[in-house]
Amino acid sequence: MLQSNRGRTMLEFQELMTVFQLLHWNGSLKAMRDRNCSRQEVLAHYSDRALDDDMRSQMALDWISREQETAGIIVQELEISMNELKTARLAGRELRFPKEKRDILQLALTQIQSDETLA
Repeated sequence: MLQSNRGRTMLEFQELMTVFQLLHWNGSLKAMRDRNCSRQEVLAHYSDRALDDDMRSQMALDWISREQETAGIIVQELEISMNELKTARLAGRELRFPKEKRDILQLALTQIQSDETLA
């Protein structure tokens, strides 16, 4: 992975690593493996994608689906991510991954609450 990202800035590489951490956490990498996608295909697909609202929204939809299967999973994961964010902040570690997890889960929860209000 390092070899294929030569010439990128450290910030670009860190963002790419955050994307792959989120994909792993979200279960997307496992789903791709189950569909027999090679590592090279996954890298090629995500190497040039920025962590944007579309990616966050797609991951939030994945969590909404999980919530329909296991009620309360989003709140549970949100509590875990808030604790991870607090711990990382106090330890002076990189905050991007725990912050993005929190944001994705909050987006999913907001969407669910919005749907319940409309129903």
